[in-house]
Amino acid sequence: MTKEEILALRNEPWRDELRKKMSPKDRGALERVKMPELTPDYRVKTFTEEVQQGLTKEMAVAEAQRCLDCADPSCMKGCPVGINIPTFVKQIENEDFEGAIATIKKTSSLPAVCGRVCPQEKQCEGNCIKLKMKQKPVAIGYLERFAADYERESGKMKAPECAAKNGKKVCTVGSGPSALAFAADMIKLGYDVTVFEALHEIGGVLKYGIPEFRLPNSVVDAEIDTLRKMGVNFQPNTIIGKTISYEQLHEMGFDGIFVGSGAGLPRFMNIPGENLIGVMSSNEYLTRINLMGAGRGQGADTPVLKGKNVVVCGGGNTAMDSARTAKRMGAETVTLVYRRGLDELPARAEEVHHAMEEGIDFHVLHNPIEYHADENGRVKEAVLQVMELGEPDASGRRSPVAIEGKTETIPADLVIVAIGVSPNPIIPTNFKGLEISKKGTIVVGEETMQSAVSDVFAGGDIVRGGATVILAMGDGRKAAGAMDEYLKK
Repeated sequence: MTKEEILALRNEPWRDELRKKMSPKDRGALERVKMPELTPDYRVKTFTEEVQQGLTKEMAVAEAQRCLDCADPSCMKGCPVGINIPTFVKQIENEDFEGAIATIKKTSSLPAVCGRVCPQEKQCEGNCIKLKMKQKPVAIGYLERFAADYERESGKMKAPECAAKNGKKVCTVGSGPSALAFAADMIKLGYDVTVFEALHEIGGVLKYGIPEFRLPNSVVDAEIDTLRKMGVNFQPNTIIGKTISYEQLHEMGFDGIFVGSGAGLPRFMNIPGENLIGVMSSNEYLTRINLMGAGRGQGADTPVLKGKNVVVCGGGNTAMDSARTAKRMGAETVTLVYRRGLDELPARAEEVHHAMEEGIDFHVLHNPIEYHADENGRVKEAVLQVMELGEPDASGRRSPVAIEGKTETIPADLVIVAIGVSPNPIIPTNFKGLEISKKGTIVVGEETMQSAVSDVFAGGDIVRGGATVILAMGDGRKAAGAMDEYLKK
C-alpha cells in the first residue's frame, strides 16, 4: 500500500470523528492494556489451555484508543506482510471489528497465528512512534489477535474473494507459514493451488513446533479451513522429492512450484555423550508431544522419554517451548543452559518472562561440554563449561568465552538440544539445477524468491535457515507476486 493510499484512508470521515473525540495528549496518557493470563501454578498442568487469554471488547477498544493515527505510520515499516495497521486499529476503536479483520486479511492469511507468535516487539510495535515519546507501543499484536479471535468465535469467518480461475496450476512443498501465505495469495489471483505436506497434519511448524499453550491447534485449523473454503487443495502424507518427483509434478500439470519445506534438520553440538539415551533434539521432543500427543494422556501410541531433571540447551523461543513443555510433562527441575547472559537471550521477552514464572531455572553463562551415563547407558549428568562475555562478534552481540578450568556438573536424566536447525535436505538433494548455499539453503533472488530453476520459487526457513513465522509469510507473499508475473509472461 502506497503512502498516498494510506493518507486517503486516514482522511475518511469516521476517522476524523475519532480524532476529535480524544486529543493526542489524552491518548498518550492511556496505559497499555495488560492481557489476562492463566496463573503459573495452574497453567503448568495443562498442554492445551493458552497462557494468554485474549482481550475483551472493552480492553481492545481502550488499547486502540492509544494509537495516534500517524500521518506516516512507522509501524507498517516493520510488518513483513504489509498489514494496514493504523486502519485496522482505528476500526477496532470504532468497534467495527468485522471491518478490522477484513483489513488484516487483505494481506495476511494467518492473523490469529501472527497475533500470538510474531515478535511484534522487534517489528510493528518496535517501530511504533510512541517509543520515541518514551511511551509503551500500541499492543498491535494483541489487537490483531483480538480481531481474528472475534471473527472465529462469532462463527462468521469469511473467506476473502478470489478472482476467476485462470487455468493454471501451482503447488507448494510443505504447509508451513510461507507455503500457506503463498497459497492464499495465489488462490486469490485465480490459480488452482495444491499444498503438499509430508506429515499427516497440515500446518508444518505451526503444528509440530509450537506448543498449544502458545498456539492452539484449533486456531491453526480454523485458519487452514478458511484457505480450504477459498479452494486450496491440501494433500498430506506426500513427500515431494521422494514419493513425487519434480518431473512428475509437471506431468501432473503444475506450472509453478513453491518450496516451503522448512528447516527440520536438527543441529547438535558434537560433544562427548551426545549419543546417550535421553539426549534428543527439540525437533523430536516437541514433534512427539505437540503433533503426536505423546505423554499427554490422550491414548497416543507415540512414546516419549520423561525426566525428573531436564536440561534444555539453547536460548531461543524453541528452547523456551521445550523447557516449558518439560515442566508440563512432570519434570521436577528444568534447567535452561545458555552460553550468554540473560540480556543476550534471543527468545521473546514475553516467553522468557512466562518461563521464569513457571519455575524454569536459567543457567546462563554456561555451555554443555560433555554428558555422563548411568549403568544403563542413559544420561545422568551434564558437565557445563562456565563462560564469560568477551568482545562483540560480527552481529554486535558479545561473544561467550570459556573461563579456563572452571566447570560445573549438574544432574540430567533428559537433555533437549535446542541450538538451531538446518534446512530440510530433501528438495535440495532431489531437485536438479538448484543453487544450494554452503548452509544447505536454496539460493533465490532477494526480490523474486525465484531459484536457479525458473519455475521453482522458495521461501521461509529453506531459504533463511531458521526465522520467524511472519518473515516466512513475507517470503511466501513475495514469491506469489513474482510467480504470478513469471507465469503471465
